[in-house]
Amino acid sequence: MLSSLHVRNFKRFDQVEIELGNPVLFVGPNDAGKTSALQALMLWDLGLRRWTEKRGGKSAPEKRPGVAINRRDLTGVPAPTARLLWRGLHVRNTWRTDENRQRTENVRIDVRVDGVTEGSSWSCGLEFDYTNEETFVCRPLRTGEDEGERMPVPDAAHGVQVAFLAPMSGLAANEPRLEIGAINVRIGEGRTAEVLRNLCHQVVERPDGDQRWEILTERIGSLFGVELSRPRLVSERGEIDMNYRTRAGTELDLSSSGRGMQQTLLLLSFLSMNPGSVVLLDEPDAHLEILRQRQTYEVLSQAAVDERSQIIVASHSEVLLNEAADRDVVVAFVGQPHRIDDRGSQVMKALKEIGFEDYYQAEITGFVLYLEGSTDLAVLRGFAELLEHDAVAALQRPFVHYVLNQPPKARDHYYGLREAKSDLVGFALFDRIDTPLQVRPELVERMWSRREIENYLCQPETLVRFAEDSAAAELEGTELEGPLFESAEQVRRREAMEKSIRDRVPPAALRDPEDRFWIDTKASDDLLDPIFQAFYDELGIPNLMRKSDYHRLVRFVDPDSVDPEVVEVLDALKTAASEASPAADPE
Repeated sequence: MLSSLHVRNFKRFDQVEIELGNPVLFVGPNDAGKTSALQALMLWDLGLRRWTEKRGGKSAPEKRPGVAINRRDLTGVPAPTARLLWRGLHVRNTWRTDENRQRTENVRIDVRVDGVTEGSSWSCGLEFDYTNEETFVCRPLRTGEDEGERMPVPDAAHGVQVAFLAPMSGLAANEPRLEIGAINVRIGEGRTAEVLRNLCHQVVERPDGDQRWEILTERIGSLFGVELSRPRLVSERGEIDMNYRTRAGTELDLSSSGRGMQQTLLLLSFLSMNPGSVVLLDEPDAHLEILRQRQTYEVLSQAAVDERSQIIVASHSEVLLNEAADRDVVVAFVGQPHRIDDRGSQVMKALKEIGFEDYYQAEITGFVLYLEGSTDLAVLRGFAELLEHDAVAALQRPFVHYVLNQPPKARDHYYGLREAKSDLVGFALFDRIDTPLQVRPELVERMWSRREIENYLCQPETLVRFAEDSAAAELEGTELEGPLFESAEQVRRREAMEKSIRDRVPPAALRDPEDRFWIDTKASDDLLDPIFQAFYDELGIPNLMRKSDYHRLVRFVDPDSVDPEVVEVLDALKTAASEASPAADPE
């Protein structure tokens, strides 16, 4: 069994160490490195096989120890050029010495696998040097600066067989018979749709094929309620036919089955074809609905035990994560790949709730803003522009996450993201709520002293300016457009707004802008909604201002009358955003 994987300079990995077990579940968002880790194991396996073929498993000779490998032999890692295997396509280091001489050094991919065989531990490391676009060289990993100091290739490593299976891609209508080499090439290229019948045929052709086929058909029958027929070679066409019988007794071609059944049959036949192997499965839950995902993971785990195989699964399924969390090795590809054992850990929650796009935005911006909803962002941006505040830059294109005034929700999301970007800076702004806020430098939490953000833009003079401005907008493009008609309509609308305000605002509050009414009233629901409904009723037209439109009021606020707290919040937001460490400009 393989116990750990160590990778350096391969694809997206700089240097990582990944703990393994049986079974192992790699979980994380898309493009986080799960498939790259599987491919590193395939590269190690290919290098070991080529070394064994050419050197007979011996340690590296002192002269010309490398073994050449063609990139096309690495069937499970599609790469139009060998350079794509190297991190950042960087295959050479070049520098000048103190004597102004140019020196060049190869950048090597290192892959080391540790394992345990019959109770004894072993370690086998290989390094890979770039030669050209088509080839690279493999040799045992050096243990020091001296070229001759290299790791031995242990006998136990030669017994490891690695097999990789990509997700099912849809079954071909006809399938010619293929030799095992051609089957493996197609699987490595992700063309699994072309080999499902061939895999089943290979199972029944084994010396113990009858027993293996019986076990396989029983498992498919228990999952899908169908009876598989043995695959049949039609010599006249050189094709393999395969049927199944439904519960109703109807016999159909395998191509008529659902994608979930085809995917499960592919997985089970592949396991049966590779007993005693390290089996790498990339998204085996693809095409399976939730209940099937759980069932299939259980069947795969049991099949691996029966076949004495080790399975390493890459997935981003929450169902598989829940199944594996309590009993299997789960490696989270969030930030540096690391094992997680605590079902209630923050990263476990993050993997279930946070999508890849959030991790990407966190990496790019280095700053995340938490607000109740999108109208809050529009109001904040409006105030920043109105006041010509420096915070406008942070609000133009922010990474914002809406949390409905729930601080725990913001914290869960933020600390989940920090698993991937440890220097992420956060700023959370809430309406006035009863929940106590936390004081932490990495995630600044603030709440408005007034009831909600709309309380800072509901002054009578602001509403009157809006009413007067709406007159020109209403008449624009009509035959009544012009200063004379606009002036009359402005008067009508101003009077309608003033009446609506007087009817719904207490006289004491109208006299005193600091009255508690302006602070404690829920401005959107209990003030602006009834005022605008009455205003438009007075005009005899439908209500054109809803809560989602209230951010438009900001431009009618007098800059000199903006509450000082708004400036304080913008100052704090700007300070937090300035401490961010963005990875790059997304443009």
